[in-house]
Amino acid sequence: MWTEVVAALPGTAVFRPPVSEASLIHCATTLGHPLPADLAALLRESNGIEDEYGDGLIWSAERITSENRTLREDAGLTKLYMPFDPLLFFADAGNGDLFALLPRIDRPDVFVWNHEDDSRTWVAPSLAKYLEWWLTGHIKL
Repeated sequence: MWTEVVAALPGTAVFRPPVSEASLIHCATTLGHPLPADLAALLRESNGIEDEYGDGLIWSAERITSENRTLREDAGLTKLYMPFDPLLFFADAGNGDLFALLPRIDRPDVFVWNHEDDSRTWVAPSLAKYLEWWLTGHIKL
């Protein structure tokens, strides 16, 4: 379902092989919470999606794990920014800003974290809309 939805959108999307269940379990265990259902379902179809420039529209499960651990555990970052624990980063905008979900509450909305001013701004009501709006230029950063 997810690969068909993304393939039907404008632009080029490069799909990767599906993630293993073991990788999803490792991700959830390492981060201390399960991935949101839509993100896990997408990763089961394609373990990451890149655009035509190689930017991560959706990171792989491994990158989701490593990026979130770094942001949550780096002592230098904890002095500069509000806590990242409520956020689950899953993609980047290519300019230092990162897209995130809120995995610990039942809310499908997507937010963008601005790395310059530490703001967290709503950008889409769901993962599907994020992909559509990002690929069609509706989301402008």
